[in-house]
Amino acid sequence: MSSTLKFLRVLSDPTRLRIMALLEKDELSVNELQEITRLGQSRISTHLGLLLDSGLLQSRREGKRTFYRLGTPENGGAEFVQLAIRGAGELPEREADEINLKRILNRRREQAQVFFNQVAGRFDRVYGPGRSWQAFGHLLLRILPPLVVADLGAGEGLLSELLARRCKKVIAVDNSEKMVAFGAAKAKKNGLKQLEFRLGDLQDPPIESESVELVILSQALHHAEDPARAIQSAHRILRPGGQIMILDLARHQFERAHELYGDRWLGFAESDLHRWLEQATFKRIDISIVAREEQPPHFETLLASALK
Repeated sequence: MSSTLKFLRVLSDPTRLRIMALLEKDELSVNELQEITRLGQSRISTHLGLLLDSGLLQSRREGKRTFYRLGTPENGGAEFVQLAIRGAGELPEREADEINLKRILNRRREQAQVFFNQVAGRFDRVYGPGRSWQAFGHLLLRILPPLVVADLGAGEGLLSELLARRCKKVIAVDNSEKMVAFGAAKAKKNGLKQLEFRLGDLQDPPIESESVELVILSQALHHAEDPARAIQSAHRILRPGGQIMILDLARHQFERAHELYGDRWLGFAESDLHRWLEQATFKRIDISIVAREEQPPHFETLLASALK
């Protein structure tokens, strides 16, 4: 087979075009490519193997990881590299790929985040008496500064109640009268005077502009009719320098979640959250997967944070 036909055959798949366009910016590992494209590891590895065999890509080892980059193929291959990149720009996935690539590269530069991921990865593998997420949670609460916090979509206020034991003030907002009444009664019973429940919509919370230092949306955003509007409202109520933290499901295909849990959205793509945060003019955006359930349907949890 001629080199021209070989290159044309290798570049006939849109996924391989996506991979080459991503590697134009920087070298990436299989795991990083998987996180950016949201494709399975075996599928990514198969495409990488074909691109390596053609000479369009090169690889290098770093410890246990392999990084891939664009190659310098002979016999006119450089022309096909540029053609592939141009073709990738016409694919519908290109915008999301670029957003996710930016997020991955930014995360690399955040060494503290990388270190945390390494520690978190070891935590569940090694047993130690008294080591638990519950214990770590209490430790971190003691470190937390006395902030003014808005917990949007708070439900009965489990998280709000924990935060109120340390924070200066916690405003818990929910659109269910029963939830608000239950949470307020429990807070009164437990003597948590700094915890206030308010009836309202997380898309337009009944909180004054620039009055809180931290906004939390914990497993609440996928219930919102308009998640982008909820994020805009979070920006409104935050003081300059304040932070938003979103804990929610990554996009999934478990359709029964609509019926079982009343979810409006089947999770979110990292690129969607990143775009909405940027549109709301948040800065220093960081999004990563922080948990994966072992049992089907294998829900993944995203943590997004950003500053006003």
